[in-house]
Amino acid sequence: MSQVIETVDVDVPVRTAYNQWTQFESFPHFLSFVESIRQTDDTHTHWDVKIAGVEREFDAEITEPRPDERVAWNSVSGDVNHAGVVTFHKLSDDSSRVTVQIDWEPAGVVEKAGAILGIDNASIKSDLKNFKKFIEEQGAETSAWRGEVSN
Repeated sequence: MSQVIETVDVDVPVRTAYNQWTQFESFPHFLSFVESIRQTDDTHTHWDVKIAGVEREFDAEITEPRPDERVAWNSVSGDVNHAGVVTFHKLSDDSSRVTVQIDWEPAGVVEKAGAILGIDNASIKSDLKNFKKFIEEQGAETSAWRGEVSN
């Protein structure tokens, strides 16, 4: 199992950062490996990604959305088994920290080599910088979903 943990500070309130992160269909604007995401219901998404030239599809279930605090998910289908959480921390009224943790099982030689070399960490770090640029330039979220899931 491989794990990635990366953090970025953004100059927007935690509410704005959280709200934008719940707009999964906007992820291709800042996550380089995401081709498209379709939210199929309140707790399920379908992802089309391209990692190191390899195209993959998977479905994920949002298991723990807590407004302004965290969004957790697990993959429920596809070639790559993974889970993760994004947490949101208030630094000030106008800034917040976003931390991403992803646990995944690399499949194939290329993904295993990439994990060993830290390419997955570098990719997530770069994509968090893209998120920072995206949300700070927007200045506000494109939309929001503030629901909760009861298990």
